[in-house]
Amino acid sequence: MTIDAAFLKSISYFSVMSAAELEANKQLFTEKTVQRGEVIIMEGELSDTLYFVAAGAVKVFKTSAQGKEQILSIARPGEALNDIPVFDGKPNPVNAQALGPVTLYGLKKDKLLTIMQQYPKVALNTNKVLAERMRQLVTLVEDLSFRHVLGRVTKILLNHSSEGAGANDHLTQQEMAAMAGTAREVVARSLKTLEEQGFIRIERHRIVITNKKSLEEIVAESG
Repeated sequence: MTIDAAFLKSISYFSVMSAAELEANKQLFTEKTVQRGEVIIMEGELSDTLYFVAAGAVKVFKTSAQGKEQILSIARPGEALNDIPVFDGKPNPVNAQALGPVTLYGLKKDKLLTIMQQYPKVALNTNKVLAERMRQLVTLVEDLSFRHVLGRVTKILLNHSSEGAGANDHLTQQEMAAMAGTAREVVARSLKTLEEQGFIRIERHRIVITNKKSLEEIVAESG
């Protein structure tokens, strides 16, 4: 098990550290792998370890009392999963589940605090990281409140697919619905509309963007 010090540089928290500083501290991190569908973080539980995605993709979501799922984000390599509960010491406000095989780097809270004390620039950088997290949540609220469903679905496609390629995170229509705050059937109709207009092509295991500019126009008009 070898922690990649060069990869640690891509994590926002530690981007201000030098290569030598990261190499000297990489032994503080642990590594583990999880499989698709495995729950990494459970809402309501306490966290003493901050997890970063090193490979793969993880969905971060809330579940209502009725079992309805709302996906808040898809965490990709370099992103943290549970910084808020690690910092405030309160229970996890969300769940996190692997969308496929995932490699995680873990850093115990006491080890994180040691790094922040030894390298004050990391502590200062943490403010920027948490501010960006807040900005992402505000954008999500804005999308769910003001953007119509077709615009939401289109934005998800743009964020999670690349032109001429399949969806990077292999999202199912149910997962897209959980991100858009709607029903799977509504997502299916939206995708059919986009396909009929020639903006996407739906294949067996992926959605291919064929007209990115038109999709961007839909998102702009729906905001």
